[in-house]
Amino acid sequence: MGFINNKWMRAAVPALLIHCSIGTVYCWSTFKTAIAERIGMSPFAVGWAFSLAIFFLGMSAAFMGKMVEKDIHKSSLLSCICFTTGMIGTGLFIEFTTGVVALIGIFVCYGCIMGIGLGVGYLTPVKTLMLWFSENKGLATGISIMGFGLAKAIATPIMEAIQSGLGITWMFYILGGVYFIMMMLGHFLLKKPDGWVESDEDNDSFKPMSMFKNKVFLGIWLMFFINIHCGLALISYEKQILEIVFGAGAVAIAIVPSITAAANALGRIGYSTISDKMQQRNTVYKIIFTSCIAISAVALFSGAIMNGFGVLIMVTIVVALLLIVNLGYGGGFSTLPALLSERFGMKQISKIHGLALSAWAVAGITGNNMSELILSFSNKNYNLILIATTVLYAVALVVCLVMVGKKKVTNK
Repeated sequence: MGFINNKWMRAAVPALLIHCSIGTVYCWSTFKTAIAERIGMSPFAVGWAFSLAIFFLGMSAAFMGKMVEKDIHKSSLLSCICFTTGMIGTGLFIEFTTGVVALIGIFVCYGCIMGIGLGVGYLTPVKTLMLWFSENKGLATGISIMGFGLAKAIATPIMEAIQSGLGITWMFYILGGVYFIMMMLGHFLLKKPDGWVESDEDNDSFKPMSMFKNKVFLGIWLMFFINIHCGLALISYEKQILEIVFGAGAVAIAIVPSITAAANALGRIGYSTISDKMQQRNTVYKIIFTSCIAISAVALFSGAIMNGFGVLIMVTIVVALLLIVNLGYGGGFSTLPALLSERFGMKQISKIHGLALSAWAVAGITGNNMSELILSFSNKNYNLILIATTVLYAVALVVCLVMVGKKKVTNK
């Protein structure tokens, strides 16, 4: 059975099956307006379902790390059931209810139940990948987390086609069934290397809150949070920024998001793979924050988003901004598990990684809402969003240099 019992069939393939399913949470903008129109609620009100999904993703990862550490088959099954039940339940509430009842049902199904499936599923294959790819941990986690990023590019045209042909409710039913099959296959294939035994004593002795007293972990949490917060603040308004630059209805508005989605996925596999060749994986974050500060400053001083001084230059700078932010956003996710294993070892990595993902939960609430507030109080001045994110990226760079610093902890 060597053709099955290897690192590709027991780690990489099941990780991709799980992550390519749950990563479709980022397709939300594809059907948000259709849901709002169908149930008779505003897009803003419906949009909180996505924020809840990201919040429950981070929180479930943070609090279920012990279960994932102890039994990846129980966690992969729970992820499959929660994610697909939440998706199909969302379709049922859209089809059979309207108004506030439908909205609450969507919050519960898409936000809470599906969000739990997201968090547990995101965390489940990561340690297994790093165990099988012990010499290339960055590459391993990059493969999996790239699948999470690519899911949007793969699923968006499929979702649009099903919506156009059969309606939005059937989109949820059909894809819920497809993802159930994919995730169950991943569940059956996923397996840690022969001979690896988890220690119940280590698992039970872990004290989650003690990690937040650790300067290095707190620094990693803060820079991870800022990277996601700033990424969401810009990425969530990508379409509106492109409309300002290219004009409404331009073909580029349909093409550029696909390119930036590819950049997001490339950042996930690229940055994490590069980190395998570095003495300090933290160097990746220095590159991410420095590049984001530099391109944001160029965009600000050139007035590229608003009142640009030349169409070609303006377009080039804005597209470069979105590409670099997406690269860093994806790379921050994929490099995180390997950085944590470098600093804290492999024994508790699922629990420590889960705690770090709580930063994603908080950023899922704050990122796009910061932009919404800025635009509301400034008559839609997008430059103010850039100023805010540039300052925050600079703070993240300081945290990266001062709190995270250089590796001092050897693997346990």
